[in-house]
Amino acid sequence: MEKQVITSQQNKLIKHIKALENKKNRKIHGQFMIEGIRIIEECILHEVPIEYLLYTEDVEAVQGGRELLERGIKKYKSYEVEKKLFDTLSHTETPQGIMAVVNIQDHSLDTLNIKEDAFFLILDRIQDPGNMGTIIRTAEAAGADAVVLTKGCVDPYNNKTIRATMGALFHIPIIEVNDNNTWIEVLKKGHVKLIASNLNTDYDYTKVDYRGKIAIIIGNEANGIDENLLHYVDLSIKIPILGKIESLNASTAAAILIYKAVEHKL
Repeated sequence: MEKQVITSQQNKLIKHIKALENKKNRKIHGQFMIEGIRIIEECILHEVPIEYLLYTEDVEAVQGGRELLERGIKKYKSYEVEKKLFDTLSHTETPQGIMAVVNIQDHSLDTLNIKEDAFFLILDRIQDPGNMGTIIRTAEAAGADAVVLTKGCVDPYNNKTIRATMGALFHIPIIEVNDNNTWIEVLKKGHVKLIASNLNTDYDYTKVDYRGKIAIIIGNEANGIDENLLHYVDLSIKIPILGKIESLNASTAAAILIYKAVEHKL
């Protein structure tokens, strides 16, 4: 039988992937698109729920591409796409010839495991995709138990965010909330200490006891943490600035605080 290759932009799978470029549609379908050898390998290795694969013959010329495609075709619905059409779907300058539609994993505050040494990260209105992805990657690397995103944060399933996570979002619960009262209530009931990164304090981050149940809050790149949230925190801390700049990049500050928080576990 002759191999079928998708060539039309009117194909329902192509239209579906194009629709997933929009945050609203990602929410409606509970899906997002990923592309590239490395991140799809990560998905297959850790059995992330892939809905289907799209590929071009170019993938076989990429290191590891042939093997990945063979594994993918055996495990998931897979469709070959004309290269020119595939390139219109890609968000990279040099497409590797393979992409996948992935189902968003369902995580909520109801399933949060507040163990004795729980460590959560709260991101308050982080808006840069690169910062968001890098912080999620760092949180996962340090063994954080979950990342909570407040209303106003950039979509974690944005293409730029996904690339910046380097696959980390598949290994750590990402919980999006619309109301700050909900996550505050859950963490307070669980006796989790809320620690805010805040420029308007003199309390040095190195002086804090990070043992026990904690949640570190990182604020918006331009405006910091919502003033209303600061009423609920147990402690505000600051990374000293020794030079002439006013502050650190949000992802840099987050990395410093995240690893300081888990230092006692190393």
